[in-house]
Amino acid sequence: MKRPVAVALTGGIAAGKSEALAAFARHGAATASSDEIVHRLLAEDEEVRGAIRARWGEDAVGNRQRIGEIVFADPPELEWLEQLLHPRTRAAADQWIATVDRPVAVVEIPLLYETGGEDRFDEVVVITAPEELRRQRRGEFAARQARLIPDAEKVARADFSYVNDGSLEDLDAFVAGVVENLSSS
Repeated sequence: MKRPVAVALTGGIAAGKSEALAAFARHGAATASSDEIVHRLLAEDEEVRGAIRARWGEDAVGNRQRIGEIVFADPPELEWLEQLLHPRTRAAADQWIATVDRPVAVVEIPLLYETGGEDRFDEVVVITAPEELRRQRRGEFAARQARLIPDAEKVARADFSYVNDGSLEDLDAFVAGVVENLSSS
């Protein structure tokens, strides 16, 4: 089995990464979401569940809302959680890519550059959108945004980038072009 082109999909909060991931799937790429991997780890991984139980108590185990209340109010707790989850998420994504039998495998990773994960991928796609539009989509996110690498830097480091300020059809056409480009390499 030939190894697929491994693609990381990243971008700012509410930029349209999930819509782009769905478009990659429509155009024949195998897709995975690191957020979904994290949700699975929180729900099913006994080591993760045990560590959370020991740190925050039984009411936090498997309870993403409670975990969010804890970590977004306390940066050291967020750092602890990320140290617990990021290596496991990275390993799960790498294992998944190794099983893909399509020409292109795309993993959505919101914190790709922030975690130094870009070197694990052949190509990086960044989806951005104007901040005003992102606020309309998601509401206020300034506190979470402050710890992220600016979009301009992400775009400068990416192999492909797209400003998602048009229609879903426009985003779909961009993704179709990326898939075509990567499939013909």
